[in-house]
Amino acid sequence: MNQNKRAILFDLDGTLWNSTNQIVESWNDIRIQQGYDLVSHEKISSLLGQPMDVFARQMYPDQDFENASKMLEECMENENRYLEVHGATLYPNLRKVLEELHKDYFLAIISNCQKGYIEAFLKAHQLADLFDDYESYGNTLCYKDENIRKVIKRNNISEALYVGDIEDDGISANKAGVPFILAEYGFGNSDTPYRIKSLTDLFDVIDEIFAKTDLQ
Repeated sequence: MNQNKRAILFDLDGTLWNSTNQIVESWNDIRIQQGYDLVSHEKISSLLGQPMDVFARQMYPDQDFENASKMLEECMENENRYLEVHGATLYPNLRKVLEELHKDYFLAIISNCQKGYIEAFLKAHQLADLFDDYESYGNTLCYKDENIRKVIKRNNISEALYVGDIEDDGISANKAGVPFILAEYGFGNSDTPYRIKSLTDLFDVIDEIFAKTDLQ
């Protein structure tokens, strides 16, 4: 494990990979069995990055929250099984960028996804060796800002930044007290001054952020 106390923390959907097609396919298999209309790519894209309680209310608005959560869980379990085998679309140069970053930084994933989703990503694409930790809403039932703080605390990280693709990622990073880098190629936007158009842009932006802290 990389013991460097400077950490790069990543969102997953829209930042490291795009699993929209796979989510839609795996969910619709279950929704047909449940007697519901097929979910669209647009609907899934609009919700990616949101915690599971938001998904439950949006996907099953006619159900009370308990039933909606149970029905959503059926979809998510099928999704995890599907992704573990088939994987999804990695953004260009992902492994190369992660390998370079891991030489100098502690790397972790913090996502609002269900339990087992990050594990499916790591297994399908054989990336577990490049991440030192991860945390999810499904595991802790905590929102992203709290999970960022948890990962920082339990790993004794002195400095960190968060890379994500939607406004809520920026808000969570701000609440957790860490700088935010927007992946412009993802699903959303943010008014952060730190932005990347591709994963390979990360090196310069990370250097810029940490150079400021070195001067303080």
